[in-house]
Amino acid sequence: MIIDPREISNSNLHAYLLGSVIPRPIALASTIDREGNINLSPFSFFNCFGSNPPILIFSPSRRARDNTTKHTYENVMQVPEVVIHVVSYAMVQQMSLASTEYPKGVNEFNKAGFSQVPSIRVKPPRVAEAPVAFECRVLQVIPTGKEGGAGNLVICEVVSMYINDQVLDIDGKVDPIRLDAVARLGGDWYCRVSADSLFKIPKPLEKLGIGFDQLPEHIRKSKVLTGNDLGKLSNVERLPEDHQLDEQGTIALQRAKLKGEAAVHTLAQQYLVRGRVEQAWKILLAGS
Repeated sequence: MIIDPREISNSNLHAYLLGSVIPRPIALASTIDREGNINLSPFSFFNCFGSNPPILIFSPSRRARDNTTKHTYENVMQVPEVVIHVVSYAMVQQMSLASTEYPKGVNEFNKAGFSQVPSIRVKPPRVAEAPVAFECRVLQVIPTGKEGGAGNLVICEVVSMYINDQVLDIDGKVDPIRLDAVARLGGDWYCRVSADSLFKIPKPLEKLGIGFDQLPEHIRKSKVLTGNDLGKLSNVERLPEDHQLDEQGTIALQRAKLKGEAAVHTLAQQYLVRGRVEQAWKILLAGS
């Protein structure tokens, strides 16, 4: 499928974009207008864009159906402050309820059943149930267009940060499992950051991986090894000079060699799945 954004409806384009750019973190934004009316609304056009200074950006876009602006946008234009909350699974249904387009002046804290707590350095209140909250000063609002569906980038500087101690690990860092955050997908779909969905990838920062281009051709063009497999193999600084395997590995390799190259690559792949990259390399080199 090839799509020209100029040739389809905004609603269809919106669905393709939000169905593809996933998962998106959710900013549950608390704002206030000059009369003191409080608003609470979630936005999935949101992310972190720096730590010095600490910058968060979210976008209360113009409504596609009638090109009107949202109360959150109107509030930050009047009072340039906001509290941005991370949404956990324990509060996801309440967060969704807060997205209801209630009339201006209606406090979504009350509608969604959230506890309203005074902030330390900004006027909008904080959601007590949120595991993490960022009190922010709005530095700038940048509109990306004037038509329905256009974004309004609200650039925020974090001036105070709240973290519930229960989401910290023994080293005082945020534990993604304890945080139990949710993210937005397309349509009515969400996802949950749970233990079953988490995995680690060693960052290639302290060492220089050999890269795909340095892989032996028969490995690079393997019909068994996937792009992820090759990525793991390419992230080593050098190939192991010692191809010696333990007794179990030696026996398994001998059996695989009798069946051909595909079997050798499958055996190496089994080691890669278990994170034993050096042993996988030994299998590939000794089996070639």
